[in-house]
Amino acid sequence: MKAQKKQKIHVRRGDTVRAISGEDAGKQGKVLKVYPKTGRVLVEGLNFVTKHLRKSQDNPQGGKVSKEAPMAACKLAVVTPAEKKSDKE
Repeated sequence: MKAQKKQKIHVRRGDTVRAISGEDAGKQGKVLKVYPKTGRVLVEGLNFVTKHLRKSQDNPQGGKVSKEAPMAACKLAVVTPAEKKSDKE
């Protein structure tokens, strides 16, 4: 198996980012976690997926849960403090 090369990612945990393409284009969120080996980023409030849960002791009903999934870092742009102020006005 080939070793994966770490990609240099332009965002860090805690940055505020804006999605520039895809279903969530234009939405903003805070970076929760960065995965440099796969080039993906987990962002608060973006890229929701539906996960089906089997019945268990923790979740006796089972059902569907909506949660954030990692998205490609190339689809994100860092929001500068100046941009944040202009968006609020």
